[in-house]
Amino acid sequence: MKTLIIAEKPDMGRTIAAVVEPKASNKRTYLEGDRFIITWAIGHLVTLAEPDQYDARYKKWNDQDLPIIPQTFKLWPNARTKDQLKTIGELAKRCGRLVNACDAGREGQLIFHLIRQYLKLPQPTDRLWISDLTPETIRKGFDTLRSDEEYAPLTRAARARSEADWLIGMNASRAFTIRHKALLSVGRVQTPVLALLYDRHKEITAFQSDMYYVVKASFDQSGFGYSGIWQGDRLTDKAKAEALAAKTQGKPGIIKDYQTAESKEYPFRLHDLTLLQREANGRYGYSAKKTLDIAQALYEKHKAITYPRTNSNYVTEENLPVMQKVLSMLQGNDTYRELANGADRSRVHKGNKAVCNPAKVEDHHAIMPTPKRPSGLSTEEQNIYDMIVRRFLSQYYPPAVYKNHTVLTEVEGETFRTKAKELLDIGWKVVQQDQAQTAKKTSKRKGSEKDEAEADEEELLMDKPFSIEPSQGVRCVKSEALEKTTQPPKAYTEGTLLKAMESAGKSMEDDELREAMKDTGLGTPATRAATIERLKQVGYVGLTGKKLEISSKGCAAIELIRGAGVDLLASPEMTGRWEQRLHQISRGEASDDQFIMKVKQFAAMIVDKVRQQRPAAPGTFEERESGGKRGTAAVGAKKGSRTTKAASGSREHSTAASASSSSRSSTSGTRTAAASSSRQTAASSSSTREPIAACPRAGCHGHIIEGKRGFGCSAFRDGCTFVIWKEQQGKTISITMIKSLLEKGATSQLTFKRPDGSSMKSKFVLIDRDKGTLTVQ
Repeated sequence: MKTLIIAEKPDMGRTIAAVVEPKASNKRTYLEGDRFIITWAIGHLVTLAEPDQYDARYKKWNDQDLPIIPQTFKLWPNARTKDQLKTIGELAKRCGRLVNACDAGREGQLIFHLIRQYLKLPQPTDRLWISDLTPETIRKGFDTLRSDEEYAPLTRAARARSEADWLIGMNASRAFTIRHKALLSVGRVQTPVLALLYDRHKEITAFQSDMYYVVKASFDQSGFGYSGIWQGDRLTDKAKAEALAAKTQGKPGIIKDYQTAESKEYPFRLHDLTLLQREANGRYGYSAKKTLDIAQALYEKHKAITYPRTNSNYVTEENLPVMQKVLSMLQGNDTYRELANGADRSRVHKGNKAVCNPAKVEDHHAIMPTPKRPSGLSTEEQNIYDMIVRRFLSQYYPPAVYKNHTVLTEVEGETFRTKAKELLDIGWKVVQQDQAQTAKKTSKRKGSEKDEAEADEEELLMDKPFSIEPSQGVRCVKSEALEKTTQPPKAYTEGTLLKAMESAGKSMEDDELREAMKDTGLGTPATRAATIERLKQVGYVGLTGKKLEISSKGCAAIELIRGAGVDLLASPEMTGRWEQRLHQISRGEASDDQFIMKVKQFAAMIVDKVRQQRPAAPGTFEERESGGKRGTAAVGAKKGSRTTKAASGSREHSTAASASSSSRSSTSGTRTAAASSSRQTAASSSSTREPIAACPRAGCHGHIIEGKRGFGCSAFRDGCTFVIWKEQQGKTISITMIKSLLEKGATSQLTFKRPDGSSMKSKFVLIDRDKGTLTVQ
């Protein structure tokens, strides 16, 4: 009998077929050759059943039915792909053996085994475990097939993850929705991530900015110029700062101390998925989901990179020969030929633990290019591919070498410190595109007061010699008092949120410490993008440029969850430990039965706590911010009885709660059900608002209407992002002011308070007619 190979997606199935059965007949939904039949899933063909598929009474959301805790979880076919599921069942009857060729990871394991369980396939099964889709790797993978039984712990971990998400999502979402009469999506992973955004939002809004002064002096020694920052206690008195500047300007000085030290900067580690997503977000503004989709296309469609859903930054010894082939391919590529020819092959070897570290490779090695030269890449695909290639090439170059200079200059008894970083050898940084930025001033990221003090001391990054003679005098040619203000914590971007998720919410700049925390992160590299998208879809989070901003609905959700006494549900560290336990289950070090038993107990406890909670105050959910774009907040709707009615008995909302688990198992239809319902409610309310003026956004035919917190466009459902917030620079924007901004581009003169208490005359000016951004001029 033949062997049935089940891939995760059609492209993967056809790629495998081209290697193992090149003359296979194409039957549209499968390919058949002499030895193998190759077919595929289309993502999740089978999922965990909805509550009403256990009992029809669960179609209505009633408190007395909670908690819903199945003794045995039922499976249900995805209605959109049931024909493909039927095809697999029919093909399996003609085959005596199966090969699980789904993605080599926890979720791929789940996809295959849910199909196998639902169809009751008894055939012995082998596992194809490969990290790229090149012909050589596929052939090697089939030559070294292992029994799927060896991956049983991973299968148990995958099931446990899916069931835990169902238990928390179904019970917590229903409990909070019923109690507070507003559709609230709660999830094992998404809620702690939302809590990260909430806590950062509170830090920013509670931040009190303080003004202080920095005295900066410019020095000259025989034509060589450098600058320094006055050393002393923080200056909060402007007069004192200006007196210091006047005291030292134009005066002679001496070099009190001069120290130099050499340092080396080694190449960044090879990409894992999270690092790739963070870099792409910072460089190109790509969302985590977009980067994952592009990387998946480079892997599946173009065969140009290795498996992207990895959490490792290292390779094993068996990858080293392939890396040499990749380097040879790049030497023949016009774009990378010069860099590849300059690479030193001897630098990548089994003794280089910064690259080859088998102990830190579990399911998959780091993301790398394959030996296949890609063609036909889109601009976005080329951008991601280029990042991966350059990170790969950097491993073959020496470290960048710097000479660090620290100078203490004394003028009139006052000390100024200078820090300069002189580039001696560019090393691996030659592979970076932004070489024009090599010689520029940089400052450290601001955080605490100590960090800000350090950031005020500019570090000069120089590609020419820093040349001073310590024994000779200098002259202070200029000295000035610079006004500064302390800065609040930065709002999360997708890139920085991914980093926080990876380290279970702990702010870790130390890479080694962050590496140690990988097993306790929120979600997995494969699911983090879906979690962020979910928060957008349910209206908890919106985007302002690159910033992720929590909506009033998101704030209310976290406050209600914490107020119910189920803080653990919003705890990044707790959920990180759950993820660690799932990881231990996948390695056979922990029991999945005990894990699920504890999750069931936790789900029941959540329901009991919420029952005792006081219902949300009227008006708590009057306003919402639609996922994806912040502009809709200004026209957020009153929900009241509409939401209550919608939440009371619709299977659509049951599906929405199910989707709260951040995994690839959810379909786009179920995942957006709650957001769609809320958009309709918002649209109904916003249509009754009186228009103030036409929307100034180019090509938009909507009108500006007033919301609780701002003035937004009635065409938000069509993608218009225009919004002007009412609270600006300590003032409230009135309808008169909004009309003036929309008609004239500015308000009349207004009186503003300076931080020192004095007044100034200025006006609001509309500087961005697409988004509604204002400035004071």
